[in-house]
Amino acid sequence: MKKHIKDPIAGAAGPERDLTRRFASITTNVAVFLDEIRHYRAKNLGISGPQFAILMAVMDLDEGEGVSVRHVAKAMHVDSSFITTQSKLLEKKALVRRRPDPTDARVVKLSLSDKAYKSIASFAAEEQSLNDFIFEGLSNESLEDLVQQLTALKLRLEKACLKIAGGF
Repeated sequence: MKKHIKDPIAGAAGPERDLTRRFASITTNVAVFLDEIRHYRAKNLGISGPQFAILMAVMDLDEGEGVSVRHVAKAMHVDSSFITTQSKLLEKKALVRRRPDPTDARVVKLSLSDKAYKSIASFAAEEQSLNDFIFEGLSNESLEDLVQQLTALKLRLEKACLKIAGGF
């Protein structure tokens, strides 16, 4: 006779709970594969995966005046001291420029160097080819829908983390 083991997660119905677990497992795997791709890109530039992530964050966030260390840290969900340390290493490799903010010398603004832009541009065709392979079969509209859904989920997860931190 089989013993019935009670599921420790209460509240959700069986199939819904299974679907939620599958989703969590798949998104974890997606994150691992994206991290592998990032490490491959980083290796081609002679930097670490996290340093490559910093370059991408600076490129995405910089609107022409540089972006603060604090802003990059917040976007990457890491401590500002980590961005400071890593950006100094990237500066030594001539990939990032670090400048004090003209309005507040306590704030350091980061921007990509010409060398960084050239290096990133050098693998743009390869990246486009890889993206075409990854997203084959998805129309631009479907991909946009997926991005919107994942963005909404990300915001819900951020709120859930705040709820948990506040004692739920």
